[in-house]
Amino acid sequence: MILFSVLTALSLRLPAVAAQNIESTAHRAWASHIVVPQARSFSARPQPASVQITGVNVDVILVEQVATTIMEIALSNPGNQRLEAEMVVPVPEGAVVKGLDFQGTANAPTAQILRKDEARRIYDSIVAQVKDPALIEFIGFNLIRSSVFPVEAQSTQKIRLTYENLLPADANRVDYYVPRSESLDYRVPWNISVSIKSRKPISTVYSPSHEIEVVRNSANLMIARVVQSATTEPGPFRLSYLLDKSGVTASLMAYPDPKVGGGYFLLLAGLPASPKVFESKIRREVSLVIDRSGSMNGEKIKQVREAAMQVLGGLEDGEAFNIIVYNEAVESFSIQPVIKDEASMTAASRYLKSVYPRGGTNIHDALVESLKQKPIEDTLPIVLFLTDGLPTIGETAERVIRETVVKSNPYNKRVFTFGVGVDVNTPLLENIASQTRGTTTVVLPREDVEVKVGQVFKRLSGPVLAAPALSMQAKNGTPDLGRIRDLIPNKLPDLFEDDQLILLGQYIGNEPLQFKLEGKYFGKKRTFEFDFGLEHSTTRNGFVPRLWASRQIGILLDAIRMAGANGGLPPTIPANNLDPKIMELVDEVVRLSTEFGILTEYTAFLAREGTDLSQKADILKEAERNFVQRSYGSRSGIGSWNQEFNRQLQKGQKSLNISNGYLDQNLKRVEITKVQQVNDWCFYRKNGRWVDSRVVDKDDKGKPEQVIEFGSKEFNDLAERLAQQGRQGSVSLRGDILLSIEGKSVLVRNAPFTNPQEADVDR
Repeated sequence: MILFSVLTALSLRLPAVAAQNIESTAHRAWASHIVVPQARSFSARPQPASVQITGVNVDVILVEQVATTIMEIALSNPGNQRLEAEMVVPVPEGAVVKGLDFQGTANAPTAQILRKDEARRIYDSIVAQVKDPALIEFIGFNLIRSSVFPVEAQSTQKIRLTYENLLPADANRVDYYVPRSESLDYRVPWNISVSIKSRKPISTVYSPSHEIEVVRNSANLMIARVVQSATTEPGPFRLSYLLDKSGVTASLMAYPDPKVGGGYFLLLAGLPASPKVFESKIRREVSLVIDRSGSMNGEKIKQVREAAMQVLGGLEDGEAFNIIVYNEAVESFSIQPVIKDEASMTAASRYLKSVYPRGGTNIHDALVESLKQKPIEDTLPIVLFLTDGLPTIGETAERVIRETVVKSNPYNKRVFTFGVGVDVNTPLLENIASQTRGTTTVVLPREDVEVKVGQVFKRLSGPVLAAPALSMQAKNGTPDLGRIRDLIPNKLPDLFEDDQLILLGQYIGNEPLQFKLEGKYFGKKRTFEFDFGLEHSTTRNGFVPRLWASRQIGILLDAIRMAGANGGLPPTIPANNLDPKIMELVDEVVRLSTEFGILTEYTAFLAREGTDLSQKADILKEAERNFVQRSYGSRSGIGSWNQEFNRQLQKGQKSLNISNGYLDQNLKRVEITKVQQVNDWCFYRKNGRWVDSRVVDKDDKGKPEQVIEFGSKEFNDLAERLAQQGRQGSVSLRGDILLSIEGKSVLVRNAPFTNPQEADVDR
């Protein structure tokens, strides 16, 4: 109630910028250019040149559920004459204008808020005039419309819009949202920064739409920014933050899907805002396992020594360590871990200076030695395992070495692997890490080993929740069997200071879900319970099944790649000789890739114009051939590292990858533009039209059951019905669209492409 009063007072104090009445907007003629920063600039009538959007900066301040959004739009007029323009900005429900400014000497700018019904009429009028369905994406949002302003010839113009709105909250989770086009054509960079201030401590900040970097200034102040590489990623910007509760804080986002018997869920969990206030912390015991084979000579061994001292220096007094070095033989600094103190640090420094490279690489025995040493009581045992080559001495079989990690790890040590250079067995290092709740890190040529090791170790500061395990329970406390499945990750990672847990899976039924999370919390066993109703499950959470599918594909790729160890088929063996069990995995990868439009380097051919997705046997044959040649056949070198990099991103994916970007075997980024993810559906560019993934494996050249013309009453009715489901973007694509609506094939004859080739070239 207090927050509502604050917003009401703000709306009453609006400056003259928002004082025009709404009625005048509906009848005012449009300027020659209509700027919609979330989508594109539209020419209302033929012009020799057009106003272009060159960039958008968004600064957001979130204070106790009140969001102040400051949007600065940069425009350019490359022509030789002044152009008149006005701006249309879709905004969430309840937004109020606080200010509008632009450069120049024109009349004072004005703007008004138009509610949903009036906004819809505005969108319809623009769509009808410019013959472009792009604005259909924003049906259901309120609208800010500015007065007309000039953009001088061969110059730039900046406009600053400020609006405020009250954010929705779900228990301890607060959600922020900026509507934007999901069209892959839209490549205007958006630099977004969000400052979050709260009286209550903030547990964690998360964006399912864009990769962000987060800085915690205090328990009550956090800053989130979209990373530079994601500023051109299309789609709405979403951000959620959790307010701290006692211990682990969690929230649930759900998506209903009758096909799976319930739906998909994303469980977001965060840690205390200020864990260092706790006196009881889990102590670490770190074993540094260092490759000293001949190939480590020169700058490599120097950087490794410095990295080792950096790690040891980062340990707190009372924590423990050991150093194990290996070539053809294995030697230890101590027969057992030692407590860090002045004497042990002096001895460790002297020992590291005496380590010189020579000989081969006995990875197997070095792993066994690091895992068998009994850890000091009440510590979390961590192994940092470093190598720059393939196993050449002792047991060299990849399958045997990775099985050793399971059979010879009695103390459940966490192994974090580092591959220095490209001449390492990347699937082996990845598997060792993933089986032990660790991660693998690549140090490419010309990268600094010390920096990479230091970055990983820094994240391992302040263990908060060790060996977490999740289960379901009913209201009476008994196990709630069969309520969730396909949980990703299946083995939960340890949570360190500032970590967050993002858990994806499928739920069965519509009854509330009660999770029980157990683990060693600050060194003591503790249980956390979370109850979530499913009444807020909505198709507007379309990011949830897409993230689940991407991670599931990553897991399947892992299984296929690991099957290539020791005895995997060479590239010359025909794909139809694959083990039937592997063929089942390939089949499932193709199915998920096709349904969700999530393509990998192995399945990118699905988007190729000449690929007939109704020919399943041919599709599987080509996919199997790709897996044999790449996944099986390339296990070291640059072409292997790119596969590990792509799979790591997919298995741990936190935010959407709408452009289907990945690294190819030369570490060059590739993006696929002939598959368009919109809302929770996706579309393939086939035979000159967009085809719904749910019917793309059928004969998409066949006669549709219904044809709807762009701009007709049927078109408007369909858009309105889809908007109620949060799927209106599905008819906003340019070009014809073949849809599946309630089991019926519907062809929407939409406005044509400006350039027929624009969707047929991958970036």
